[in-house]
Amino acid sequence: MTRTTPPRPLDVERVFPEVAPFRRGTVRLHPRAGAPTVWDSSVGGPLLWPEGEPWPTCAEHADVLVPVLQVFRADTWGALDFPPGATLLQLLWCQSDDHADGWVLPLVVWRDASAVRVPLTAPPKPESLQHNLIPRPCVVHPELVVEYPSAELPVDARDDERIDRVAAETGWDYDADLSVAPGTKLLGYPFWSQEPDWPTCTGCATPMRMLLTVASYEADPESRSWTPLEDFGSPIADPGLEIGDLGAVHVFECPSCPDRPNAHRQDCG
Repeated sequence: MTRTTPPRPLDVERVFPEVAPFRRGTVRLHPRAGAPTVWDSSVGGPLLWPEGEPWPTCAEHADVLVPVLQVFRADTWGALDFPPGATLLQLLWCQSDDHADGWVLPLVVWRDASAVRVPLTAPPKPESLQHNLIPRPCVVHPELVVEYPSAELPVDARDDERIDRVAAETGWDYDADLSVAPGTKLLGYPFWSQEPDWPTCTGCATPMRMLLTVASYEADPESRSWTPLEDFGSPIADPGLEIGDLGAVHVFECPSCPDRPNAHRQDCG
């Protein structure tokens, strides 16, 4: 089954024309509990990992990482530019909750899926299990949608008085209903619950770009507008994550530097 985000309840660029230059595409992944294989894009599913390639371990704990996400280039709607030769994006993390900088420590892997001749069938298991930080296997239903900045909207482009007036007149709030899609996704803008903390690349001193978000839930409980049409009135069988207090992990990257360095931020709900 596909997942379809409802059209924005208001014409965002007509009501708030100042946000149009900041429009971005994002790929909502809509993870739902299922039985993905190594050849499927997934959240919490088995990774397409070469049998002879060492499984990554955490630099702080020497424990093995757990699979979090993999997305094949064909499932990104052409929105994400992969490194030359790469056709698969993978994310793993150390799910221990006592890292120096937060709850998890992510690792981004780009690979050529066609080069994996013999996939690993039994990856090693971590010594300790933080079940709230290990996603259950989910198939994904990628969908390309448009986002506008919320916390990242420049001050000179934000008219809070008009935002409040529109919300009072229509019942639709710019930040909750019209700007940033919640949930696990690629690109776009972070859905911050706390103060935004956008990283800068240490190599070229420019702001990184949003690569992906892994979120605790599919739709913001305070918003009616982002729940997919197919899920109205039904419980969502999501990955079962509890990141902080139902927060998210945001992964950023610098596509300008040759090694595409990345950074992450964890946002407590």
